[in-house]
Amino acid sequence: MTPPLTLAADQNSFARVQARSAELERSIAAAPESFRVLTGDRPTGPLHLGHYFGTLLNRVRLQQAGVEVLVLVADYQVITDRDRGEDLPEVVTELVLDQLAAGLDPERTTFFCHSAVPALNQLLLPLLSLVTVAELHRNPTVKAETAATGDRPMSGLMLTYPLHQAADILFCGANLVPVGRDQLPHLELTRTVARRFAHRYAPVFVQPEALLGDAPLLLGTDGTKMSKSRGNAVSLRADEDTTAQLFRRAVTDSERTITYEPQRRREVSGLVLLGALCRGEAPEDFAAAIGGGGATGLKTAVTEAVNERLRPLRARRAELAADPTIVREVLRRGNAVANEIAGHTLDRVRTAMGMRY
Repeated sequence: MTPPLTLAADQNSFARVQARSAELERSIAAAPESFRVLTGDRPTGPLHLGHYFGTLLNRVRLQQAGVEVLVLVADYQVITDRDRGEDLPEVVTELVLDQLAAGLDPERTTFFCHSAVPALNQLLLPLLSLVTVAELHRNPTVKAETAATGDRPMSGLMLTYPLHQAADILFCGANLVPVGRDQLPHLELTRTVARRFAHRYAPVFVQPEALLGDAPLLLGTDGTKMSKSRGNAVSLRADEDTTAQLFRRAVTDSERTITYEPQRRREVSGLVLLGALCRGEAPEDFAAAIGGGGATGLKTAVTEAVNERLRPLRARRAELAADPTIVREVLRRGNAVANEIAGHTLDRVRTAMGMRY
């Protein structure tokens, strides 16, 4: 029996991933055409500043560097923890608009939807045969999502969620996946599945590597993690007045002088960091500029910084939204590309399994 992983071993493992990620960044700079990236989102609501600084800017960076980027709109994953996808067509459209406005170019980046690529979803069957139920139950995301649903029974779709992510990565031969530390177990399961398929049948799948991001954890206006569901996030499509109203309600403290002290002043420091990121400044400098302005001065400065940063994005978004055919065409073209890739991969899988009749 394999002994449990110790904290020291886990830290050493993460250090190795960090070192390898740094090597990969150097390789991207030298030969970006050698990489294919798979990333994506569940269409569960509008993207916000946490997504912008956490993932969108990195996607644009990789695209600009010359890396092939595929962006999945994971519409099937919406029903892992709910009965139906409410207003899904509208949410999907808004999700794509947010990303186009942020700088992703459909001429260089491929957008596609789960539900539009049958061969990708068909890969789930052979992949499921390569993992145990215990391995699925141990996945941190499955455990966390199940706990968050309260008394709601776990669906089979939720239990197999890690394999959906594995199929998303493996079907397109992505060799690079941008992840945070908490997503590493998903990626390791994907690599395990690729190895097991090769051992049982033939080497078909690429084993993807992690590209670790350094995006900061952004807090919402209430001092908790920024989230669509908590109503504490500035959505990218919000207008300037709505943004100002949200920050006027933000939680701060009674100290007059504004400082950046994340451990002692969580809510104030969260707002300072947000403003600093929007201005491209160090949070200490952003706080010092406000000085003794108090909560009112802080909220005003952050509102101005956010609106200034998002103004070009919002203007671009309004232009794109004026033509309802744009998103449809982006997805039509992207779905066609994804279907071609998935069909080729499924053909190789069936050949390796001896299922060509």
